[in-house]
Amino acid sequence: LTILRSLKRFLRIIIEIALSTFLINRNVVILQKTDTMNLSQEDWVNQLAADENAVILDVRTEDEFNDGYIEKAVNIDINKGQGFIYEIEELDKNKNYYVYCRSGARSAKACQIMNELGIDNAYNLLGGILDWEGETVNP
Repeated sequence: LTILRSLKRFLRIIIEIALSTFLINRNVVILQKTDTMNLSQEDWVNQLAADENAVILDVRTEDEFNDGYIEKAVNIDINKGQGFIYEIEELDKNKNYYVYCRSGARSAKACQIMNELGIDNAYNLLGGILDWEGETVNP
């Protein structure tokens, strides 16, 4: 009986250590992914220019998009909720997505959602189009 209690205690400790290690490693990966996901305008532009597999994604509303957008951008409104999810699920998971919004907040969330849906390469433009110094298209 004493051996059984000791064995149970030992197994509980092993499980707690394994679970703690998993959670720590998971959080480190999430933090690393967040760091590489958010790019300054300079890094975003340079990486985009060198990327032959790039898609520019504007996650603002249609009205915001029609006020001006970055050339070649595709508009998928993150505010459409499940509609946004459906459209993201249709995207090619092998492409690299350069994502922006007005200020960078919605696009950061969009990148997280894209990662959760299996798109590993989604890059958020810090500061969004408000800080954009490049040209825009005005329809």
